[in-house]
Amino acid sequence: MEEGASVVTPEPLDGAEATVETSLRPRRLAEYIGQSSVKQNLQILLTAAAQRGEAADHVLLYGPPGLGKTTLANIVARELGVNIHTTSGPAIERPGDLAAILTNLEERDVLFIDEIHRLNHSVEEILYPAMEDFGIDVMIGRGPSARSLRLSLKAFTVVGATTRAGRISSPLRDRFGAVYRLDYYDASELATIIERSAGILGVTIEPDAVTILARRGRGTPRVVNRLLRRVRDHAEVTGDGRITAAQAEAAMAAMDIDHEGLDTTDRRLLAAIVQKFGSGPVGGAALAAVIGEEVETIEDVYEPFLLQLGFLDRTPQGRVATERARDHLRGLGYDVPAPRRGERLDAGLWDGITSEGRSGSETPA
Repeated sequence: MEEGASVVTPEPLDGAEATVETSLRPRRLAEYIGQSSVKQNLQILLTAAAQRGEAADHVLLYGPPGLGKTTLANIVARELGVNIHTTSGPAIERPGDLAAILTNLEERDVLFIDEIHRLNHSVEEILYPAMEDFGIDVMIGRGPSARSLRLSLKAFTVVGATTRAGRISSPLRDRFGAVYRLDYYDASELATIIERSAGILGVTIEPDAVTILARRGRGTPRVVNRLLRRVRDHAEVTGDGRITAAQAEAAMAAMDIDHEGLDTTDRRLLAAIVQKFGSGPVGGAALAAVIGEEVETIEDVYEPFLLQLGFLDRTPQGRVATERARDHLRGLGYDVPAPRRGERLDAGLWDGITSEGRSGSETPA
């Protein structure tokens, strides 16, 4: 069950899994599947920069994890024919760390900062002039004799990636000339990704099996690629290595992933809202305490997919399980008690007033 839970998380894994995931990533923009609007605008941006021989404008990519932000950052560097330097917000602890990275960049290089919303304020202060004027201010000396020295940098491109665009400060966000949102993939795009990845891995997969995996892919390329590898393992151990529809269904059952792509934790989350909190509303902290997960994990990993399916609603009062979620759990054999309150949580302006009463109230006494 724990394996199933790890397979469908959109967060990156470490070790050998990360190496295989990297090998499946497209290397050029033409190979990149989905996100057509982002691709089109990015192609124009990169082509124009290459024709002028200049560094491309700074690019901010945001959206749920696993949709290809890191892949696009590497593609940007390849399309420009330059090197990419990769770091993350939490890894840059002091302004000096960022200054060391910036002074080592060559002309037109790409600096990729993952989780850029987690940069601390003092580091951001160094990044502002670097992005805008290609220079950093260094303080020399201390006390009354201290003075500021401006160091010039070579022109470069920052590619920032975040799952929480709202947490990026306005001054930093304003310094990105191109801001793109990555959305969840539809089933046909995921099917194309599965077929491409199967070809790279040398796996034979039937069209019906592709459909089964695409439906359970949670709209995320990283997840469908992970599912494909697990199903490949299952087919090699229990069959002849060919992935049929029967093999795909058997592998999904073994990993406890249902027909909507929900894993054990997804169902525990929904069941907690429905059974313990009368279908809601319930706050994030209370829900996290019941299912034993961090609030941020629920918000970043599980909620986006459940919201996309229409299984959850987020209201000012908290999370609410929809009737569709209740029907899904009921179909899986869960006990589904009556909701504590109706779907509508806010009192309307005319609630409790009949049409006769309303028309009468408009008549002067």
